[in-house]
Amino acid sequence: MLIQLAVMGMLAALLPLVIVWVSNDTDKYRKLVWVTLFLTFDLIMFGAFTRLTDSGLGCPDWPGCYGQANPLQAHANISAAETAMPTGPVTVMKAWIEMIHRYLAMGIGVLIIALMVISWRRWLQSGRKEMKFSPLFPTLLFAFVCLQGAFGAWTVTMKLQPVIVTIHLLLGVTLLALLTWFGARQSDHPSVSQSAAALRIPAALAIVLLVIQIALGGWVSSNYAALACPDFPLCQGALLPQMDFVNGFSLWRDLGKTAHGDYLPFPALTAIHWTHRAFALVVVILVAWVALRAFKIDALRKTARWLLIMIVLQFAIGISNVFLKLPLALAVAHNGGAALLLILLVMLNHKIRFTQH
Repeated sequence: MLIQLAVMGMLAALLPLVIVWVSNDTDKYRKLVWVTLFLTFDLIMFGAFTRLTDSGLGCPDWPGCYGQANPLQAHANISAAETAMPTGPVTVMKAWIEMIHRYLAMGIGVLIIALMVISWRRWLQSGRKEMKFSPLFPTLLFAFVCLQGAFGAWTVTMKLQPVIVTIHLLLGVTLLALLTWFGARQSDHPSVSQSAAALRIPAALAIVLLVIQIALGGWVSSNYAALACPDFPLCQGALLPQMDFVNGFSLWRDLGKTAHGDYLPFPALTAIHWTHRAFALVVVILVAWVALRAFKIDALRKTARWLLIMIVLQFAIGISNVFLKLPLALAVAHNGGAALLLILLVMLNHKIRFTQH
C-alpha cells in the first residue's frame, strides 16, 4: 500500500513538474516555487471542501483507505459502512474526496522535495556562492510539510478533534505563507521610498491578526458553529447573546463534547461564532488601513489595490454566508479569500522589508 501511495504522490506531482519543465521561463526554479505555491492554495481550498462536505473521515484510517491505496480497492468496506449508516461519515463519494485531498497533499510534498534537492545540488555545485539556491529555506519547507502530514494523520486518527483540525489548518496556511515569502525572494522588486518603513510594524501586525482570525475561523468550522448566529449584524437578535466562552474555547476535548464529556451546549457554539465575527471587524479595519497607506506608495500600489479588493470581498462573502445559510460554494470561497489575503499581506510585507536593505 505504501508503495502505491508513493506512486500516487509522484503522479500528482508529475503534471506540475512537466508544466515547469516545458515552460518558456528561463528561471525554472522560480517557476517551480510559484507552481508549488499555487497548488498549496488549491490544497487549502480542497481541504475546506473536504471539511465542509463532512468528508474528513471518509476513509477512517491513515494513510490509506481501509488499508488500501485507493477507494476502488476498498470498495467493499466503504459500501458496507455506507449501508450500515447511509448518512454517516463514510460513503463512496466522501472516501474519494478524502483520498484526493491526500493525493494532492502528497504531490505537494514531492514538489517541495524537488525544490530541496535542486537547491542543495545547485548550492554545492556553485561552491556555496549562489545564495538564491541556499538550501536552508527549502529544507525548512520540507520539515514543515512533514509536520503538516503528521497533523493530517492525527486529524483522522483522533476523529476530527477540533484543536487538531484547527492546528492542521494553521499549519497549512503557514506553509502557504512560507512559500509566498520564498517565491517573493526569487523575484526582483522595484525600489520603494523610505516612507514605506513606517508600514513595517503595522503590516506585520496585520499578518498576525489575520492568522488569529483564520484560527478563529478554523475553530468555528471544526466545531460546526457557522450557523450559531443566523442573523447579521446582531446575533440571535441581540448584540450580546447568551454565550458560554469556557466550554466554547476549551481546547482539548472531543468533537461536540465539553472537556468533561458532556454534550457541548449551544451557547458555547454562539460564543465561538460571535468571537470570530467580532474579531473580523478588527482585522478588516487594520488591513484596510494598511492597504490605504500602502496605496500612496508607487511600488506598493498594485499589491495594496488587490488587498483592498480582497478585504471588501471577503467581508461580503462572510455576511452572505450568514444570510444564505452557508452554501457550500460560498463557504469554500470564504476559506480561499482568507488564504488570498494572507498571500497578499506576505507579499506586501516582503516588499516593505525589501526596501530596508
